[in-house]
Amino acid sequence: MNTSTGERVALYARISQDPSGKAVGVADQLENARTFAKARGYQVVAEHSDNDISAFRGASRPGYQKVLTLARERKIDRVIVYHLTRMTRNRQERAEFIDAFHACKVNVSEAQGGDYDLSTAAGRTWVDIQGALATWESEIKSERITAAAARRARSGRPSGDLGYGWIKEGTGSSATWTEHPHEAEVVREIVNRLLAGDTLRGITEDLNRRGEPAPKTATWGKTSVKKLAIRESNIAERVHHRGQPDEERFPGCWPALVDRSKHNKVVALLTEPSRRSNGIARPGARRHLLSWGIGRCGVCGGQLRASTKRGKYGKPQDLYVCDDKGCVGRSKDRVDDLVGKFVVARMGQPDALDWILGDDEEARKAAARCDELQRQLDDAADSYAAGKLNVRMLERITAQLTPELEAAQRARAAATQTLDISLLQPLAGPEAAAQWEEMTVTSQRAVLEALGLEVVILPRIKHGPGFEPETVRIDWAM
Repeated sequence: MNTSTGERVALYARISQDPSGKAVGVADQLENARTFAKARGYQVVAEHSDNDISAFRGASRPGYQKVLTLARERKIDRVIVYHLTRMTRNRQERAEFIDAFHACKVNVSEAQGGDYDLSTAAGRTWVDIQGALATWESEIKSERITAAAARRARSGRPSGDLGYGWIKEGTGSSATWTEHPHEAEVVREIVNRLLAGDTLRGITEDLNRRGEPAPKTATWGKTSVKKLAIRESNIAERVHHRGQPDEERFPGCWPALVDRSKHNKVVALLTEPSRRSNGIARPGARRHLLSWGIGRCGVCGGQLRASTKRGKYGKPQDLYVCDDKGCVGRSKDRVDDLVGKFVVARMGQPDALDWILGDDEEARKAAARCDELQRQLDDAADSYAAGKLNVRMLERITAQLTPELEAAQRARAAATQTLDISLLQPLAGPEAAAQWEEMTVTSQRAVLEALGLEVVILPRIKHGPGFEPETVRIDWAM
């Protein structure tokens, strides 16, 4: 083998992980390669590296491609690496690397190992064997990690830190989690306010205004509030292989912060396709009780909007007016007062609580059915893994239960897109009027939408001053 002075070489280094971002491993590899080249009297033509890139995963490696280009252009005679595993680990790349360097008459040396003459069958074979062993090692490691992750998921343990809302005690497999006395209350507050009709923007601004410490960042953002509200960990649910065909869900080993029925509702609310792109829920995006969606014109059917106009003597008047053609207009305060009294009167009736609980009970039943069907599927999978069921039996059970589960999930989604009962329940009783007055406009709108209420402004019966209650029609969808 030729090791004479003047042989042209390229130095190549790679490290697959670099959490610090300082590329210390790559720098060490190149320094070793320089020392090796100097001792041999080689002429260093180029130095290339790929930092924090995994060859096993097949990621693109710009530095490696530059070395290949030098070889194909016959500008180098040898490549020096710290170890062959730094060149490549996956099978396809290894075959291409061996063939390309053989064709270009370029050999390989390890700064901490041996020399490989790729012009000979023996040299190529040894490179192939070394690479195969490295691939085997990586795949075995990957299998161990995958198996450990599956065991961790089935035992209900999180894949990492649970984050905001819990306190972790201990490390590794002995770690346990308890509620954080303050953060858990913030999580519940966010969920309850969203179900009460508050907006992501409003909640975010309020948390920042009162100086509530945000998780991981200096301030709260709408996205972080939303993610916090809909994460499965809130109901102590562990998701394994999220979004993949083999996704599985297991009970978590930590305390739940939110009731499952509330979680289902807030997820349905925040993931509804018709939500506006800025993340503001439709019920909470309006500053007036009847504008845009609840109030209707009794002439043309158009929506109502709030408008301030000057009266006969220049005094400003707040009105609900037809947004399409201006067909009707009525005192905003008088209409709001009428609607409030109507709601309080209905909610004060003896059957109000049972009437409210109807849809919520359906939501609970749908959620329970989903849990039961998922448990049956999980039991079947466990029985198959234990050898109690064969493949055909597992497929038959899965084929039978999957459509039922999908139907139950659809029913749950439909039932949980209603308002949370905790907002309506205080209205069902003698304190209904006081409760209504204390609500924000956002919460009042949410109540009206949950009850399916529509207010229609009809044309005036007589001309002149005065409010005519009979020209305001209130329809119930429930």
